[in-house]
Amino acid sequence: MLTECKISVAKTAGFCFGVDRAVKIVYNKLDNRNDVVTLGPIIHNRSVVADLEARGCKAVELDEIGEGQTVIIRSHGVPRSVYKKLEELGTEIVDATCPFVERIQLKALEKTQQGMTVLIAGDVTHPEVEGIRGFCENESYVFAGPGELEELLGRIGSDVRLCVLSQTTYNKLLWEQCREVLAKLRPDAEVYDTICNATAQRQAEAEQLSQHADLMIIAGGRNSSNTHKLVQVCSRYCRTIHVETADELKEALKGEDLTRARSIGISAGASTPAYIIEEVQQAMSEMLNNVEEFNFAEEMEKTLKKIHKGMKVEGIVTAIDANGEVSVDIGTKHTGYIKPEELTDDPSKKPQDIVAVGDTIALIVLQTSDEKGIVELSKKRVDAALGLEKIAAAKEEGTVLNGTVSAVVKGGLIVTSNGVRVFIPASQAVPRGGNLDDMLKKTVDFKVIEVNEARQKAVGSIRAVEREAREAAKAKFFESAQPGDVIVGEVKSITDYGVFVDLGGVDGLVRRMDLSWKRVKHPSDIVSVGDKLEVRIKDIDTETGKVSLTAKKDSDNPWEVFKNNYEVGQAVKVKVVSLTSFGAFAQIIDGIDGLIHISQLADRRVDNVADVLAVGDEVDVKITEIDYDKKRISLSIRALLPADDEADYE
Repeated sequence: MLTECKISVAKTAGFCFGVDRAVKIVYNKLDNRNDVVTLGPIIHNRSVVADLEARGCKAVELDEIGEGQTVIIRSHGVPRSVYKKLEELGTEIVDATCPFVERIQLKALEKTQQGMTVLIAGDVTHPEVEGIRGFCENESYVFAGPGELEELLGRIGSDVRLCVLSQTTYNKLLWEQCREVLAKLRPDAEVYDTICNATAQRQAEAEQLSQHADLMIIAGGRNSSNTHKLVQVCSRYCRTIHVETADELKEALKGEDLTRARSIGISAGASTPAYIIEEVQQAMSEMLNNVEEFNFAEEMEKTLKKIHKGMKVEGIVTAIDANGEVSVDIGTKHTGYIKPEELTDDPSKKPQDIVAVGDTIALIVLQTSDEKGIVELSKKRVDAALGLEKIAAAKEEGTVLNGTVSAVVKGGLIVTSNGVRVFIPASQAVPRGGNLDDMLKKTVDFKVIEVNEARQKAVGSIRAVEREAREAAKAKFFESAQPGDVIVGEVKSITDYGVFVDLGGVDGLVRRMDLSWKRVKHPSDIVSVGDKLEVRIKDIDTETGKVSLTAKKDSDNPWEVFKNNYEVGQAVKVKVVSLTSFGAFAQIIDGIDGLIHISQLADRRVDNVADVLAVGDEVDVKITEIDYDKKRISLSIRALLPADDEADYE
């Protein structure tokens, strides 16, 4: 008999953010163009590259590119010299370099410009590493592991300032070993962990799967670096095979004894499309199903086996009568039937909505009659039992489940999922002050936080899923966001000192002074909660998680407007906006005020500013001084008066 075998697919398998972004860029460009090429394969996956070529987008080398073509830079990036060459050819450059790779390139450029030597952990022949080295303005070296690093450090003088980076797909375990070597031999080196977070997570999950698996299957391109790293990681714990497509699976497993396998794990490199992973999983399932040979004697024994109440059986639907009763062949001498009320608890569904002739379904025996040769069965009860098993498994694995809110009860909600009624406490369903009634009949995602199998009850949390989604969005934001980025967010709350803007998992603060170039008495005067607001990132503090924003646009800077339209000696009309003991401030244009000193108010001595001017007065003045550094402008009424009318100010 074939041992029951579980196939587990890693959640992190397949396209990472950078690869997914690059592939989408190419397909979007192809929608309306026929002159698009990629500089080298856009990703390391032959199926994707072949599909693009079939659509008219070829992968070419630099010397094959003609003038005027649209050239897409692949996700691995290229050296700076390549950009220059493409510009000389007059091509349209579309840069699909992974943002995480681009960050390493810029770090290499920055550090070499500071006179440092860059060391890179990775494969010296990999396009990503070649691209990073192409951003270095002086010497750079590549090492494959801790041994090569130690040898390299012995050749580099101790007076050479070092910056150490890694290929995004570098092996996490090897990187930690390299860091130990650096801490021992060159503790002064600047070390940056530039392994992509998605790569680290993919390797960690594959490692965990392989520790409990009898066999691991890694799907991905033969020339994919991160795929090879997965094979290396998993090979330490169990038999591991590498395939590019499902078609290779049968040959790769030739001679393997799958009859004793209890657990098979599947993961895939960052360049592997979802459909290939699904095909590998399907092919593996079919191979397992074909392993067990038909045993005639065993099948005969099944027809004679004793059926008893509470027993779980499988049956094939043979008929559905006019009353909704379902006839089932359970492989014994008995005739099985299911009453309509034992099919489902959902009154809106007919028997034909649930089963069809030929379906194989799981059932539980309610009662038997050997005299009549019949057995009464229930589908809904086994569904509930199986559903509870799925619920319990979801709790253990931390899986997100989906269900429909079927009732609002005291203290929370009831969500039906996999035939099980799951209780969601109010505190785990909606934010404080939220309305539970608004959730009724909605489909929701939730996580199971408690299961009592003896009482067949489960407790879930909707907000746990929302929290995880926020944390994931937050992590993604801090991985990619940079000062200077422009983002459209939503005003979440307003305070006296500014507004908080939701940037998608992260809240940023726009202080009152950064809301507008104009004077703002209170933030609520110009924005409201729920408004969409375009902001620019001023600063990011990854340690505290604080993000400073500004809504000011350089193009609206009133000082630029003033500089282009006004000069010293010019006469202008201004409006008095405030009075002080030493003079009056007057608005020249929106956002720009100048000072009329008390000595410049009149052609006579003035002891009290209010004797001459009042807030709101419009007067003619002369611009006598402009200090752009200190943002100060001096104005004078007196300078416009006739010289012979001046009074004595001594």
